[in-house]
Amino acid sequence: MSVSVLSPSRLLGGVSGILQVASLLILLLLLIKAAQLYLHRQWLLKALQQFPCPPSHWFFGHLQEFQQDQELQRIRKWVETFPSACPLWLWGGKARVLLYDPDYMKVILGRSDPKSHGSYRFLAPWIGYGLLLLNGQTWFQHRRMLTPAFHYDILKAYVGLMADSVRVMLDKWEKLLGQDSPLEVFQHVSLMTLDTIMKCAFSHQGSVQVDRDSQSYIQAISDLNNLTFSRARNVFHQNDTIYSLTSAGRWTHRACQLAHQHTDQVIQLRKAQLQKEGELEKVKRKRHLDFLDILLLAKMENGSILSDKDLRAEVDTFMFEGHDTIASGISWILYALATHPKHQERCREEIHGLLGDGASITWNHLDQMPYTTMCIKEALRLYPPVPSIGRELSTPVTFPDGRSLPKGIMVMLSIYGLHHNPKVWPNPEVFDPSRFAPGSAQHSHAFLPFSGGSR
Repeated sequence: MSVSVLSPSRLLGGVSGILQVASLLILLLLLIKAAQLYLHRQWLLKALQQFPCPPSHWFFGHLQEFQQDQELQRIRKWVETFPSACPLWLWGGKARVLLYDPDYMKVILGRSDPKSHGSYRFLAPWIGYGLLLLNGQTWFQHRRMLTPAFHYDILKAYVGLMADSVRVMLDKWEKLLGQDSPLEVFQHVSLMTLDTIMKCAFSHQGSVQVDRDSQSYIQAISDLNNLTFSRARNVFHQNDTIYSLTSAGRWTHRACQLAHQHTDQVIQLRKAQLQKEGELEKVKRKRHLDFLDILLLAKMENGSILSDKDLRAEVDTFMFEGHDTIASGISWILYALATHPKHQERCREEIHGLLGDGASITWNHLDQMPYTTMCIKEALRLYPPVPSIGRELSTPVTFPDGRSLPKGIMVMLSIYGLHHNPKVWPNPEVFDPSRFAPGSAQHSHAFLPFSGGSR
């Protein structure tokens, strides 16, 4: 009797054969991947042999030592133990080299290496590929186009706008003083710096400090900061598809939507204003254009310069970068002064002597506050708003002490480590504004609170 070609036994045999072939292919791919990881790790071990570091786990690297509440303490210990630089091993045989020596910093920041894709790519769904994430010729074109927005003269006109934003914040604090309870200042300062950047860079009228939508944006930014930080340290969240299926991934998506709604509204509002009769010509006659007007006019005059996607990326980038790091810096300055009341009182006396009881600060006042400036710089040294930046070496590099790294290595310029390096700053944990007294000598790259170089 003949057996049908569609009989169950024939079908099961075919499926079994397919599964066996698929299993062999998967096993082969896993073996190839394992071999690649092994060879890459061996290459890294050889490339980093000149740079000693603490023992690391073969898979988790040093990540177990870097718990979120211990990271800064661990960096300070490494800075004291390992001169100039130290490899930081991540999961799966990946490594970054932490740099915290001013001579090393000077070498890297004087080059044109691209920002490392591995860590910065997590920011892309949030701020897009604007000046922060761009590299190469596209970065240069955007940077050259936006240079006039930060002309020295235009900053003078912004001082009055900044003072107005601060005054709104202080008025809010006056009302809260009677409640006799602790005040978390960071959100208030964030709203003030957002208000400032909205007025100075985006031609916004009014104050955003009493706008609930703006408070939602500030909360979204806070969430995205925390989510991005956590994702970078989670081995299971590196893949975009897998991350999008997690609760953190969905939370990130919602926070990005809130942030984008805010920036889209800013763009559309300014576009509508420029379409009013006479407004466009009035703006074009200005000697110095605001940041957003430069973006919009460049697109209006030559549509090939900026796409809508590029426009939104630059707005998202500067909306975030223009307020968040400044808010962090100001909040830590207030903390440093509050914990050192003698220095705080000297600053108060200096400013009161300059402004009296009611005068508003002007551009000309800024270089007449030497002691306050010293305290600001010392606070930024202790608590740098940008604790580290990353670069991927596009060519080999040799440092002044003769040690070298090959092309392809990821380096992390640890600004926090640099500012707490006892070989650069004696007694680095002590708040000592005299380090920045007029005439004091410093290495050109010993103090980098907001990074340095062309980027």
